[in-house]
Amino acid sequence: MNHGLRASCAAIVLILLSTSGVSAEFASQDRITFEGDFRLRYENIDAEGSPQVDRSRLRARFGFAAKVADDLKIVLGVATGNGSPVSTNVTLDGGFSAKDITLNRAYVDWQLNDQWALHGGKIKSPWVRPGGSSLIWDADLNPEGLAGHFRSGEYFASFAALSVDARSAADDSLLFTAQAGRKFLLSEKQTLTAGLGYYAYTNTVGSTPFYDGAAAGNSVDLAGNYLNDYRLLELFAEYKTMLNDLPVTVYADVVQNTAVSVEDTGYAIGVAFGSANAPGKSQFAYAWHDTEADAVVGTYNDSDFANGVTDAAGHFIKAKYAIRDNVKLGGTLIIARHGGYTGDERDYDRIMIDLEFEFE
Repeated sequence: MNHGLRASCAAIVLILLSTSGVSAEFASQDRITFEGDFRLRYENIDAEGSPQVDRSRLRARFGFAAKVADDLKIVLGVATGNGSPVSTNVTLDGGFSAKDITLNRAYVDWQLNDQWALHGGKIKSPWVRPGGSSLIWDADLNPEGLAGHFRSGEYFASFAALSVDARSAADDSLLFTAQAGRKFLLSEKQTLTAGLGYYAYTNTVGSTPFYDGAAAGNSVDLAGNYLNDYRLLELFAEYKTMLNDLPVTVYADVVQNTAVSVEDTGYAIGVAFGSANAPGKSQFAYAWHDTEADAVVGTYNDSDFANGVTDAAGHFIKAKYAIRDNVKLGGTLIIARHGGYTGDERDYDRIMIDLEFEFE
């Protein structure tokens, strides 16, 4: 972010903080950092049995972190979106109508010591996603609750207690998670990160799907309520190396819902070559996803793949090129099929062309 824009943003934040009774010492520019991004996207969706869709979309995100003390900060972020937990895109339509801005993140980041940190509120995702895998968690998901993070040398772990759905007439649905692993230094240019995770939802059977009443591929009863519990066990590995000056990442992510005995497994395998981290550099990536109907909670897995549902399998093909500092051109091709378990298997193809801008 250039100096003038940074100063303007800081001034706005300082005014907001000062009107909220925050001391001038706290509300100083050197205690506030900013980040954000803006993306324009063209999409073509060819879903069997539905009219073909061509649309333009945008995503805008802006946030800041304000230090309360050297070990404590408050993080706030806003984004475009319609309330979806896994997407901040808005479609350019509606007769030039105004687009919604939502609270995307709002949490306390407390560094308890050199090894432990605590996040509370609407937090950033606490889980390691090998190779950026979206098999279980979409990259845009910001869960709500409390999470602890541990890191010591090559070891890492996280623990979380999250509120998924609060109900007045029934018990709430919560999510308890634990993830741990280790990064192995195989050589100067090679690392292997491996770990496991466990994600347990409470009070799912007989409950309405968690967002907008949509089952998203999961098994439901005649009333549209969940048929199963979800106790997910994840195993993952990520290998990184260099081929000459070319970064290479290979990963695998496997999940099983231990609460059911059929349609309980999902996996993703992928590879990426290069890195679009400087002008003129590019990255190419491929992944295969296969997610059975009740392997994960469909509400929270990748929102673009097979229209965001489980009971799906197919290909991700991606490319990204850095046009200049903080400006990237990217493309994604998704070729998938979904609905095989229910006997209504259909093709789902999607093309996305992105122009991305970042600042900090």
